[in-house]
Amino acid sequence: MSTKNIGSTSYRRKWPLAFRPSIGLTSLAGFLLLAIVSWAHILLGEDSGITSLFTAQTWQRITEFVGELAGSGSTNKPAFLSWESWKHGAGLAVDTLAMSVLATAMAGLAVLVTFLPAASNVAYGDLAGAGGKTGRVAFHLLRAAFVFTRSIPELLWAMLIVFMLSPGILPGAIALAIHNYGILGKLSAEVVENMDTRPAQALRSAGAGKFQMLAYGILPQVLPQLLTYLLYRWEVIIRTTVVVGFVAAGGLGHEFRLRMSWFQYDEITLLLTFYLLLVLLVDLASAGLRRLAR
Repeated sequence: MSTKNIGSTSYRRKWPLAFRPSIGLTSLAGFLLLAIVSWAHILLGEDSGITSLFTAQTWQRITEFVGELAGSGSTNKPAFLSWESWKHGAGLAVDTLAMSVLATAMAGLAVLVTFLPAASNVAYGDLAGAGGKTGRVAFHLLRAAFVFTRSIPELLWAMLIVFMLSPGILPGAIALAIHNYGILGKLSAEVVENMDTRPAQALRSAGAGKFQMLAYGILPQVLPQLLTYLLYRWEVIIRTTVVVGFVAAGGLGHEFRLRMSWFQYDEITLLLTFYLLLVLLVDLASAGLRRLAR
């Protein structure tokens, strides 16, 4: 862009409207460039293994594996044709669902107790009232706890907790709850920070206490969104229970690891069927509950 003087008149040459660069277009171009460079590095690298994907041996192994999942080559009746296997899988699915519900409930209760001091406007801002220094300390401690708990994946939490507790549903639920506490805590605190504070300030000006301000000025505004976040996390948790179950936390994940170790691929097909049904059930239930929360 340049400026020229013609006599006493100056004019500024501008980009044509259609060719003006924007943040969105620049970001898209940068993303596409990075994607091209990344794929080129993968495809052209010596250890990428991309050439083995197109060999006849690889596709023969894939065909054999899919056939084993369907029960071919097994001397016994396939698991998905056995009533006992279906009954056993249903029990594991119930255990997995119980683990997800317990984890969601524990994370939700912990967040309900701590999300208000973790909001800056409640801790030391417009709604703080007296004790601003104490509120600031509590704010930073809770925010640090949110960062710490969500930074460690659920699988690592489960590996640590299973050494202290016997294997089962409870260690998996605690591991999932700790990780999701950090995520839900951060989201809930930000909901409070972005809410309309005028109703709560009006209650405080009228002489209402902290509990009354919480019950009538804050919770009615933020509770629907908090429940929505909690239900969204439940959908994520039910998918993560299988991963946590790999470290002897029970449910479908633990059984899935055992069947993989014993090469019982027809059993794996049955477990995957229950897992997909469980995920679908939780998604439908969560969507219905979110509509009620709104």
